[in-house]
Order: sequence, then C-alpha cells, then structure tokens
Amino acid sequence: MIDPRGIDVGAPLFPIAVAAELAAMHPQTLRQYDRIGLVSPRRTAGQSRRYSMLDVARLREIARLSAEGLNLEGIRRILELEDQVAHLAARVRELESALADELLARPGRRVFAAAESGETVTLPTGTRVKKSNQVVVWRPFGR
Repeated sequence: MIDPRGIDVGAPLFPIAVAAELAAMHPQTLRQYDRIGLVSPRRTAGQSRRYSMLDVARLREIARLSAEGLNLEGIRRILELEDQVAHLAARVRELESALADELLARPGRRVFAAAESGETVTLPTGTRVKKSNQVVVWRPFGR
C-alpha cells in the first residue's frame, strides 16, 4: 500500500527491536502478539520478523485498546471487524465506480435541458439544443 507521499507503508522494514521501540512495547510483547495472531509481521529468509509501518500502527492501536481495559481477545475481535469494514468500504467504492461507468456507457441514457419556459425537457440521445444569443434575466420572487 502506497501512501500519498509515495511511501510503501506495507513494506517490511523494521526488525523486532526497532518496531518494539516505535510501538513503545517490549520485544517479547511483539512476539506474543505474533503468536496469537494480533500482528503478523513478514519473515526474512532466516525467519526473523520484519515489521511494516502498518504493523507498527496496528501495535499502537493494540496498546491504546489495552490501555482502555480491553483484553486480548476483545482487541483481536475489534481489529478483525475494523479490517472487515475497511475491506467492505473498498468494495463499495469499487462497485460504485463500476456502476457509474456502466450508467455513463449505457446506450439510450436520457439527457435533459431547460426549455424557454423554464421546464425540464428530455432530449433524445445525440440531439443538440438550438443555440440562442438571447439574454435571460432571472428575478427571484418577481422582483
């Protein structure tokens, strides 16, 4: 995932000691969270953990929720639901975009214009409105 500055926030950059320091946690805590599945860092060829900026942000969120009194199972469930909401929101945006593209590409879509009387008129696709060089002054409430 690339952020607006062009940085890959999902790249596994940080060894466990650096990630623990960034998250203000003990490295053993990070190992425990990895074992129970709260955070899943990537592994190097030598099987050492590498954490991304997203992992560090998740660790900070875990610390915040823990400080509010939630147990690890509650935190796991909240993070799982937040991930699901983010996935579904992305899917909705994708479907909205596809629907908008489909509606624009659909043959026979309706085009509207304003008649001289001010009413809305439906125009057949491909029809152009006759241009006029008249100036119309709109005065609200008959002023």
